[in-house]
Amino acid sequence: MTIAFAPTSKPLPPVRAITATASCAYNASSSYTPCSSSFSNRSKIQLRNGRKSSPLLIKCGGSGAVQEIDESQFDDVVLKSTCPVLVEFVATWCGPCRLVAPAVQSLAKEYESKLTIVKVDHDANPGLIEEYKVYGLPALIMFQNGKEIPESRREGAISKSKLKEYIDKYLESVSVV
Repeated sequence: MTIAFAPTSKPLPPVRAITATASCAYNASSSYTPCSSSFSNRSKIQLRNGRKSSPLLIKCGGSGAVQEIDESQFDDVVLKSTCPVLVEFVATWCGPCRLVAPAVQSLAKEYESKLTIVKVDHDANPGLIEEYKVYGLPALIMFQNGKEIPESRREGAISKSKLKEYIDKYLESVSVV
């Protein structure tokens, strides 16, 4: 069997690239604007502890929450902090970042008296990405007294139990110093 296609005088339409965009807003009054992205499916609502929540929303600010910061806030929040700070470099298009987000949020509540956990958006903060040479996402870096703790850098997805071991290891080393 042979299939023949008749030539047409109309050219085919160009192929479109689909891109994802996202925006979050944080203000100092601990209120937040939910992150919105063009690729998220807002109709998929999950039930967690009887409450509706969207898996792609990040609560910025508040007690025990992971705070999203940018380059202008990095010095004050991370480098001038009196307690250890875990910085998570993420991107909205990064699947492993979304996979790790619930574990990071849970541990932010668990360690809120010992550790500050913040997120930095990869795409919105190229200066920090270049300065700290972030090559893989998600990237975790621990800071103490305004400096990166040596060998505290970790890249890629991590389970909650391994993340807890990672945090405990560096919190113990910080308390000894």
